[in-house]
Amino acid sequence: MSGFLKSSIGRKIAMALSAFFLMFFLIIHLAVNITSIFSPDLFNELSHFMGTNPLVQFALQPVLVFGVVFHFVMGFVLELKNRKATIVKYVQDNGAANSTWMSRNMIYSGIAILAFIVLHFIDFWIPELNHKYIVGMPEDPTRYFGELQHKFVPVWRVIAYVVAFIFLGLHLAHGFTSAFQSMGSTAGRKKTLQQIGKAYSVIIPLGFIIVAVFHFLNH
Repeated sequence: MSGFLKSSIGRKIAMALSAFFLMFFLIIHLAVNITSIFSPDLFNELSHFMGTNPLVQFALQPVLVFGVVFHFVMGFVLELKNRKATIVKYVQDNGAANSTWMSRNMIYSGIAILAFIVLHFIDFWIPELNHKYIVGMPEDPTRYFGELQHKFVPVWRVIAYVVAFIFLGLHLAHGFTSAFQSMGSTAGRKKTLQQIGKAYSVIIPLGFIIVAVFHFLNH
């Protein structure tokens, strides 16, 4: 495994696989969150299941945390290596004219998203761990909707979430197609994947923004 990750191709494939995993997680996460707009009871039920199911808590959740850390660490490693390897070629070939702004600045959108993930962990994940394992409060399956609404009372937090999801959209706009390209899956269907990627990079962040703004306006 270490030998695989030492090769350029191996790192790109590992990066793509972690991206696929996280993109699938975003769909599931949004599907749960969007129910809070039209059915607080359903949102509570789904959140309670996700928050108490042993498979989710002790198998999938650690995999998710590892996937997030791995994706960002590998992304920074690839970015630094690519910059060292192409700095001369970039000047010679006019890289700015041959690549998009987003493809050249993925590391910055990645840093912004990473900062948001830290905020998101502080807002939801750490309090959840404290509630369950440190304070040991009795489980209330109806608490999740109220806790979600409470988080979106301060306007600064809503603004932070909206800005973060805009950066996520920019990151996904390039990352979606790039992940398929790293796996060699774009042959003959690059335009189709780009169109799907554009739709995904708009729909997913927009969905999260709608949830945040909705609860800010209706708390």
